[in-house]
Amino acid sequence: MSEKDKMLLGEIYNANYDKELIKEREKAKDLCYEYNVIKPSNLKKRQEMMKKILGSTKEQFLIEQPFMCDYGYNIKIGENFYANHNLVILDANFVEFGDNVFIAPNCGFYTAGHPIDVQRRNQGLEYAKSIKVGNNVWIGGNVVVLPGVTIGDNTVIRSRKCSK
Repeated sequence: MSEKDKMLLGEIYNANYDKELIKEREKAKDLCYEYNVIKPSNLKKRQEMMKKILGSTKEQFLIEQPFMCDYGYNIKIGENFYANHNLVILDANFVEFGDNVFIAPNCGFYTAGHPIDVQRRNQGLEYAKSIKVGNNVWIGGNVVVLPGVTIGDNTVIRSRKCSK
């Protein structure tokens, strides 16, 4: 079984020495770089580039710059998706967003985790668990969603720094 197969199954894998995974991450990061330097007012070009980066999109979406991800192809966004500045998605596993999802600035969705055992962690081993966000969800500023989390429909998630 390949390291990529292990990654997508949520098993322990090594991403640091697998040439296929390294190449795919480099490609995604190059595409993110290209996206992040597109003139902000050129919405058509930005949307076209996002369709190259992400695994699946609907028609109406906007992701503000800058944006970063690991692979891109594991990310699926629904209709009427909006993400404000500084969105980071570490998509070693699937990250799926429903329709009418709004994400405030400085948010992260991290499917990757590392063993608690120091010897295994120091070997560069990690695991990845999918993240799913339902429909009609608002995620407030500075929220980090960790591996394996599911957020249901009609939900508001806020950081502890948010005011009432």
